[in-house]
Amino acid sequence: MTRRWQNVRHQLRRNRPAQFSLLVLFIFILAALCAGLTPYDPDQMSLASRMLPPDASHWFGTDEYGRDYFTRALWGGRISLLVGFLAMLFSTLIGTLVGTMSGYFGGWLDNLLMRAVDILMAIPAFFLLLVLNAYLKPGVDNIILIISLLTWMNMSRLVRAETLSIKEREYVLYARASGENPLRIIARHIIPGVLPTIIVAATLNIASAILMESTLSFLGLGVQQPAASWGSMLNNAQSYIGEASWLAIFPGILILLTVFSFNVLGDVFRTAFEPGANRDE
Repeated sequence: MTRRWQNVRHQLRRNRPAQFSLLVLFIFILAALCAGLTPYDPDQMSLASRMLPPDASHWFGTDEYGRDYFTRALWGGRISLLVGFLAMLFSTLIGTLVGTMSGYFGGWLDNLLMRAVDILMAIPAFFLLLVLNAYLKPGVDNIILIISLLTWMNMSRLVRAETLSIKEREYVLYARASGENPLRIIARHIIPGVLPTIIVAATLNIASAILMESTLSFLGLGVQQPAASWGSMLNNAQSYIGEASWLAIFPGILILLTVFSFNVLGDVFRTAFEPGANRDE
């Protein structure tokens, strides 16, 4: 594992896009955490200041209600990033649990779990997204729940494949032969072995979760007013795209940079954790 993290550092040193991505994510996360330090209330309306273009007082301009758009972008970033991280966390836990149990125990349990995964993956995710959101009350909690339930399947298949390989290694066979508890074997030997795969998939899942939340909010099915996310800000900007293009440009750029950064870092982890990565050319 130490060698793999050395590979990650090596990849980051030689990969300029990855360095840029780390910087972008650091700035976005720090800005979201410090959103309360801005002098404006994100929900305070001022009709006299509506639709002002970006200037020194309002860096991102103001929206249709005169609210400071930069402040709303910071608070919206909190929600978008929170959804991304928590949905990734829950989907990773579910996928890791299902994948390790299926791969380690095999037999009828493996068949049952993998057939269930196949059925769920055969149903269009966006269709399920709309159906679940229609029956659940709109809100951040339910968005996290919905996204988590729709994104764990790929994780479980990846973890299962790694588990099938790791459980045949000598140290796992020895642990099984010595009568060690299966759950203890999974916790001590299997999960540490599949951790690199989990890290790569989890990094990419954050980007997917942010996009799914943005899509839901863009369609008006996600975060509800007066709260804001980057997706809901894009949704509100549709009616004013001609007269106030900055209302769509700024949240669109924030979503683009965030998703790009997580995808680049996911690729860095994937390359660093591959066997033989970073060999001298």
